Amino acid sequence: MTATLAEPAPATPVAVSTGPKQASAWRLYASELRWILRRPRTVVALTLMALVPIAIGIGVTVIGGNAPGRGPAMIMAAVGNGMVLPLAALTVSMTMLLPLVATMSAADALAGEASHGTLRGLLMAPVSRVRLVAVKAAGVATVIVIAVSLIVLLGMITGVVIVGGTEVVTLSGTTLPFLDALGKVGLAAGWVAFQMMALAAIALAVSSLTEHPLVVLAATLGGLIVVQVLGAIPGMEWLQPYLLPTGWTALADVLRDPMPWDGLLDSSAKAACYLLIGLSLTFVRMSTKDG
Repeated sequence: MTATLAEPAPATPVAVSTGPKQASAWRLYASELRWILRRPRTVVALTLMALVPIAIGIGVTVIGGNAPGRGPAMIMAAVGNGMVLPLAALTVSMTMLLPLVATMSAADALAGEASHGTLRGLLMAPVSRVRLVAVKAAGVATVIVIAVSLIVLLGMITGVVIVGGTEVVTLSGTTLPFLDALGKVGLAAGWVAFQMMALAAIALAVSSLTEHPLVVLAATLGGLIVVQVLGAIPGMEWLQPYLLPTGWTALADVLRDPMPWDGLLDSSAKAACYLLIGLSLTFVRMSTKDG
C-alpha cells in the first residue's frame, strides 16, 4: 500500500516591520490644538479678546454721542454705526493685544515645550521635523483665527444690539447695506489674521532659538515697539516700507467707498514675505535641533 504524503500547510505571511508608523497630520494637529486650548493663559487671552468689542460698544454708546469728533476715527465712526464696531475693535486690538496673543502662542509652541522638556521627546518621535513645525505653526494660526473671530463675532452682536444699525456709514459718507457691510468685516478679519500670522512666524523663529518663552515675548513685542517707533520718525522714511506694522493703518481703507486696494495689497505682500522668512528660519533651525 502506498503511503499518502500530507501536503504542507500554506505558509503564514509574516509582517515585516518597516519602522515606527508615523501619526497622521490631522491627529497631530488635533492633539496640538487640545493642548493649546487647555492652557489657562490661552483661555485668559481669548477672554480678553472677547471683552474688547463689548467694552468699545458700551463706551461709544454711553459717551460717544456726547463727544463727537473726539477720539480715533475708527472708534468715532462706530457711534450709532453698529457694523463698524468689529472694525474698530480690530483696529484697537492690532496695537498690542492681538500681537500679544500671536507671540504668546508662538512662544509656547517651541520654547515652552523646550522649557518643560517635552520638545526633546517630540523630536525623537517618529514624526518628521517638517511635519512637526507645520503642526506647531498650524496650531498658532488657529489661535489667531479664533481670537480674530471672537472679536468680529462679538463685535457684530454688540454693534447690532447695543450700538444699533445693520448698515454701514463709510468714512467716505456713503451707506452700505448689511451684506456689503458683512463682506467688509470678513475682508478685514482675514487681512488682520494674516498680518498676525506673519508676526507669529517671526516669533516662532525666535522660539526655536531659545528655551525661555519670556525671551520670545520680550524679543518680539520689544522689537514690535521699536519698529513702530522707527515708523513714526520722519527721517526714517526709507526704512518704513520694509517694516511690517507700517502697513497696519491700511485697515481703515476697508471702511472707504470705493475701497482703495493699494495699501491692503502692499501690506499683504509684505506680510507674506515675513511669513515666509519666519517659517523658513524655523524649519532650518528645527532640522538641526536635537532637543
